[in-house]
Amino acid sequence: MHFYTYDGSFEGLLTVIFEAYERKAWPDQIGKEGEAPPGIFAEHHFIPSDEAKAKRVWEGLGKKLSKPAWENVYKAYLWEQAGFEMLIWQFVQLVFSSQQEGIEENFAEPCVQKMAQVGKQMFREKHRMEAFVRFQCTQDGLYVAPIQPDFNVLPLIVTHFEKRYADQQWLIYDVKRQYGAFYNGQFVELVSMEEEAPAFQKIDLPQDILAGVEPLYQQLWQAYFDHVNIPERRNKKLHMRHMPKRYWKYLTEKKPRIQSHQPIQNKQLPTGLARLN
Repeated sequence: MHFYTYDGSFEGLLTVIFEAYERKAWPDQIGKEGEAPPGIFAEHHFIPSDEAKAKRVWEGLGKKLSKPAWENVYKAYLWEQAGFEMLIWQFVQLVFSSQQEGIEENFAEPCVQKMAQVGKQMFREKHRMEAFVRFQCTQDGLYVAPIQPDFNVLPLIVTHFEKRYADQQWLIYDVKRQYGAFYNGQFVELVSMEEEAPAFQKIDLPQDILAGVEPLYQQLWQAYFDHVNIPERRNKKLHMRHMPKRYWKYLTEKKPRIQSHQPIQNKQLPTGLARLN
């Protein structure tokens, strides 16, 4: 029984696949470094990441798969659910062993069927995060959006926000996985907090780090939402289908109404408000 472990990166997983073929020793289980082997008789192999080997596997898959199926391999890695490594291994093994084209459409194979399901789940989560993410402006002018997605879709939504909010600095931070994507006005880089930062442990940022005008903008948005809402046309079932309750925590219009003693009328608004919400 062969138990392979890796550093947890996508490149590391692809390197495991390369090494399995190199050694001609198919994995019975794949896990991250530090995980206990499945049994006392299992042969444990830790495989360090190798960019060149990972690239060969990735490019080899690209030659045999359509672009959507090829991308689904990466999405299955970001899916993070139990057994995703072995799912990817089984799919890759099928792809490399098949001589026929369009193997990703052979739904008689369980791994092909499962990969398609994973792709749909990731697409839905990506689409909803792009729709429901709300930024909050901090005192230093940085627009921050804490998120907590079911799957690790942050790498998939970066391009959308980079194009949409290209004129401002922003940070989308995954509080569940404790890393984020920071856009400095020119390019995006993945970041993490070097020290424990309580402000980034929850979806709602503390009021003391927000710009003074931020609550007023939230109040304006809530007032707008209330006024365009038509009670007679309310359809709760349809509403819940298109906007599941687990995403309400991101939405300003779903939060308790903000009571402000500061007048909104005749207040000078900072430029760029239109790019939010």
